[in-house]
Amino acid sequence: MKHKLEVYEQKRRFDETPEPRGRATRRSVRPRDGEGSFVIQRHDARRLHYDFRLELDGTLKSWAIPKGPSLDPSVKRLAVHVEDHPIEYGTFEGRIPEGSYGAGTVAIWDHGVWRPEGGLRGAREGYAQGKLKFTLEGERLHGGWTLVRSPMHDGKQESWLLIKQRDDEAAAEDEFRVVEDEPGAPKKRARAANGAAKREGGTMAGRAVPQPDAGAKREKAAPSARSASSANAGRTGTRKTTASALEGAVRAPLPETLAPELATPADAPPHGDNWLYELKFDGYRVLARIDRGARGKNDVRIFTRTGNDWTAKFPRQVEALRALEVESAWLDGEAVVLDEAGVPDFQTLQNAFDAGRADAITFWLFDLPWLDGMDLREVPLEARREKLSALLAGKPQDALRFSEAFEGEPQALLEAACEANLEGLVAKRRDSRYTSTRSAAWLKLRCARRQEFVIGGYTEPQGRREGFGALLIGVYDEHGALQYAGKVGTGFDAMRLEAVGAELRSRECERPPFAAVPAGERRAPVHWVRPELVAEVRFKTWTSAGVVRQASFAGLRRDKSAKDVVREAQSPPVRKPASERAAHTAQSATKTARNTRRAPRGEAEVAGIRITHPERVIDAQSGLRKIDLVEYFEAVSPWLLPHVQQRPVALVRAPKGVGGELFFQKHASRLAVPHATQHAGLDPGHAPLLTLDSAAALVGAAQMDTIELHTWNALATDIEKPDRIVFDLDPDPSLAWERMLEAAQLTRELLDALGLRAWCKTSGGKGLHLVVPLARHAGWVEAKDFARAVASHMAATLPDRFSAKMGAQNRKGRIFVDYLRNNRGASTAAAYAPRARPGLGVSVPVAWDELHTLTGGDQWNVVNVRERLEALRTDPWREYGKARQRITAAMWKQLETK
Repeated sequence: MKHKLEVYEQKRRFDETPEPRGRATRRSVRPRDGEGSFVIQRHDARRLHYDFRLELDGTLKSWAIPKGPSLDPSVKRLAVHVEDHPIEYGTFEGRIPEGSYGAGTVAIWDHGVWRPEGGLRGAREGYAQGKLKFTLEGERLHGGWTLVRSPMHDGKQESWLLIKQRDDEAAAEDEFRVVEDEPGAPKKRARAANGAAKREGGTMAGRAVPQPDAGAKREKAAPSARSASSANAGRTGTRKTTASALEGAVRAPLPETLAPELATPADAPPHGDNWLYELKFDGYRVLARIDRGARGKNDVRIFTRTGNDWTAKFPRQVEALRALEVESAWLDGEAVVLDEAGVPDFQTLQNAFDAGRADAITFWLFDLPWLDGMDLREVPLEARREKLSALLAGKPQDALRFSEAFEGEPQALLEAACEANLEGLVAKRRDSRYTSTRSAAWLKLRCARRQEFVIGGYTEPQGRREGFGALLIGVYDEHGALQYAGKVGTGFDAMRLEAVGAELRSRECERPPFAAVPAGERRAPVHWVRPELVAEVRFKTWTSAGVVRQASFAGLRRDKSAKDVVREAQSPPVRKPASERAAHTAQSATKTARNTRRAPRGEAEVAGIRITHPERVIDAQSGLRKIDLVEYFEAVSPWLLPHVQQRPVALVRAPKGVGGELFFQKHASRLAVPHATQHAGLDPGHAPLLTLDSAAALVGAAQMDTIELHTWNALATDIEKPDRIVFDLDPDPSLAWERMLEAAQLTRELLDALGLRAWCKTSGGKGLHLVVPLARHAGWVEAKDFARAVASHMAATLPDRFSAKMGAQNRKGRIFVDYLRNNRGASTAAAYAPRARPGLGVSVPVAWDELHTLTGGDQWNVVNVRERLEALRTDPWREYGKARQRITAAMWKQLETK
């Protein structure tokens, strides 16, 4: 008899695929009401589909849904029953390599808890009988669902149907498609606001939002984060109470972990007066745990929404929390950075993280679920907040602030928040308890924006839809080019689909009118149209890539010329080149502005070099263009050149951008790199080696579609004597990042014991590089043999942590210490050079005392690396060039005897 995962294991080669081997466990689903975990993974394989998995009896029962789930009860989605998967697969994300079963990219699209009708017994019986009814509580999907086995099958796999039950979470397919929510960004897991949840006093599904009267409009005041702080600072006479005196408080030990309460999206403010309204902060959710009983540095810990420990990222906030007059507590809030207008700005927050500037971050605290040995989760919200306000009163406002509630007519407050360019409001029931779930007692009300866009194309309809699928829209930039701004697939009724479809078909053309369209946005067949029609569109916000989120069609505009449609001023400014988008030194900014000028249409000029196809998008994930990369190389040349000058370089060229075919060029070719220096005779039997010795040469390489720069361990002036050894720490992808940091520190300690200083940099990918500078005394063979001896010693001493053998099968659960970078002719990604991977990560030198602040090998990228350079007071590698180290006989002896 086959065990539960035999088919799963037979289909996979675990020495090649990153998928978990897993094992069937003895446990069934969780005991309470038979509930278990569920996950939906967006699987971009030969055909895009969604894998739906339910935890039952120790494995994940799995179905492949070609079109993804639908919220429309009349739409029955085909669900092909596939083999059971291990429980560990529920957290798997990554790329399954070509040639493997299911080759393609897997990303978590939704996850949460499922509750079968009839509990565990009902789940088993329903699954066996082919009719499984259950409730989902996820990030995107909620409410009742049914899986029904279909009599149709292909002889190999059972066909089931996934059907949404008719409840308040249902929505018509022609009004809302849940799989189109934030296309291309499944990891964000932002549940769309379909406004169907029941609210006290009635429902908001499909209701028009009532407009406030003129008086309300005159009286409304735009709330801001700073005004909330000021209001709190002036509060007096707050009622002081002990936690035990609060109604509903229960004495209980402080839990080690706490999941946050999450808000449910809503279309409009709820009815009734039993609600208070706070700002919706555009930041990172944080939960702070204070325990005076914990000795040392663990008395204050800070966690993310998903439970990751980020204490080390917030030293200033940790000290402020220690100063609070409490013995133990859990506090709930948001980590935020305010812009100059006092408005939370997520991109600025991200940049502050990446640049290690935690001082710019403030915790806005809004709930207190635990205090001084008392569980306050059953205490009404208003009482919890009153206690939190008293706790923060009189404290410095730069690290911790209280999230004040606003008084006023709800719709007027929301409109004021939107006018102030805030993300929206959160409505909370005054008497609600704190639940670690997504709750209808907390509602998030997002601001919507509205402007005109030019229609440049449309996709084919899918399913039962007729006419067209979605409109491809854009705006004109200052150069007269139509820039792609996203897709609009909702807001159409049958009449509009027919009318707009007719106008689209009469304007079809062969070529796209947009300057560029990311390939990921064109999964369905696209019809291009002449850019003549103007659509008015409602949307939530602009992404950093210049694309609208959660767009809905409002109508065609006949009163405005398409050529007049630009990105409107009240929104963030139109996407600029990377050199203008990221902060950098005044010198490099001035130099870039001076050396970049407009060339003939479709071209640009940087540092005197003609740049062809400057607007071509080279990375669909970030939206970065060729001109962004060119200007990056020019702007960071003062930092990059010391690491590449006079050092033979291998170029990784990507003519089709990230994700396309890559070309690795070590020698001069017929396609000359502008301003590159050729060195004949250094590599006998081959064309001349290349060096890039000027900013113009870096720009020239970028013009030739170069993204990565890999340099030798020797200079062209003394090619047979390496001047450094490189250890590339390459982890098993499943390892936690903390293991990588530990590995770097252990490697450093071994080298220190040998008498060698090492410098560290991120790889721009998934690992770290340790670089040991040498006086030019040893040859290639000796340098490589020494590096191999160090790697072998580490693998022999700590075999559970390190491997010295190449190959994925040899680093399962370990880190490969790659010493092969030290061969003659081998090369390593240069410091400050980008990597040809989604996001365009950059290899960045770091100081050892900031190692603990790193979050990944690709923490810095082409966009944010210059903010780090601006924040640096000293070069973390300032002592590197002074080191004159030699491999000695004593070092060899130490390695042999250790």
